[in-house]
Amino acid sequence: MAFDLDQIRAQFPALKNPERIFFDNPGGTQICRHALERMNRYLVESNANAHGAFPTSRISDGVIAAARSACQAFYNTARPEEIVFGANMTTLTLHISRSLAHRFNPGDRIVVTRLDHDANIAPWLLLAADRGCEVDWVDFDVESGTLDVESFHRALEKSPKLVALGYASNALGTINSIHEMTRLAKDAGALVFIDAVQYAPHGAIDVQDIGCDFLVSSAYKWFGPHVGVLYGRFELLDSLSAYKVRPASDQPPDKWETGTGNFEGIAGVLGALEYLAWVGEQFGAEYLLRYQEKHSGMALRLRQGMAAIHAYELELDRALLDVFASVPGLRLYGLGEPDRLDERVPTFAIRVENIHPRALAKALGERGIYVWDGNYYALEVTRRLGVEESGGMVRIGAVHYNTVEEVHRLGEALREITGRLPG
Repeated sequence: MAFDLDQIRAQFPALKNPERIFFDNPGGTQICRHALERMNRYLVESNANAHGAFPTSRISDGVIAAARSACQAFYNTARPEEIVFGANMTTLTLHISRSLAHRFNPGDRIVVTRLDHDANIAPWLLLAADRGCEVDWVDFDVESGTLDVESFHRALEKSPKLVALGYASNALGTINSIHEMTRLAKDAGALVFIDAVQYAPHGAIDVQDIGCDFLVSSAYKWFGPHVGVLYGRFELLDSLSAYKVRPASDQPPDKWETGTGNFEGIAGVLGALEYLAWVGEQFGAEYLLRYQEKHSGMALRLRQGMAAIHAYELELDRALLDVFASVPGLRLYGLGEPDRLDERVPTFAIRVENIHPRALAKALGERGIYVWDGNYYALEVTRRLGVEESGGMVRIGAVHYNTVEEVHRLGEALREITGRLPG
């Protein structure tokens, strides 16, 4: 069955207004109806704290367990106890880094990359400062936006204790060779922590295949509410000391989920994954043979859904590249070759000659086209590209509910703006 945009867009109430075009998706997608309905149902039918003896609490526990199992399928973890819910990726990363710090000694080395969101840099810099560790930086090529392989190998030669990697750049869209990089880091004896926030809306994730120790994303980047979802290898979640209150369980994942959880948000996470599985059922039949040998049930449908999404988003990628090429004075940062689209997600950073990024974002917003400007917390990227002091870049990010027609409207707006705005 063809990818039916009318059916897809009908699942997102925010898309009812055709005058609003959401290309701000890398900062947060619109929420799907499945997630909204799950959240509403939770608040009406089972709004109670966890682990009680009464019916609404038991129902609440069941919803949380179902959401954890769905996330297990999404990440392909070995067991549901390896899934930890939290406020967002940043909070979860800081939480884990604080506990990991007790395993680090002065002189131990940590590897971070200049291509990452600061949420996968600053926690490790703070750990290093607290424990007297050394930090090695992996650079990236400013023309292609891809990580410097030689820089990565040099860092591994110093036997780091932890390597922090991004699955995909939230600024330039680059997909890193995460499986190979994880293998090399593990061979060097390092723990591997992966930020998958920008990749998760666009492709299937398999932590067992990757072999990482931790991986985290945020559901509001994949059509759900503001909840972070962390995978941690069970042995580590079990053995690490968590910062928690004394009555809380000492067993994972509970010991990591400090305080009363955002249970309605967790219900929304379940709904978001049910939506992605629905995409697989509706539009992913041609991908069945690719995955059914290793997966079944929801895990299979999720992979079918992500494969269908990826195939459609390649069409959006090509349309966006055509638009960028049509605008005088526009510079695209990162990979721009049509034959390398499998190496990126549809997140693009641009600047237009003589137009400040904030002015361009404001002008697009006035035309109903929503985009981000600045550094989007990818501070090292904008510094390395030399644009931090001049406003950063404009970020345009598509997801599968966007249309080629919206891309064409973006092109018309950019060409109009470039002909009108003063320098």
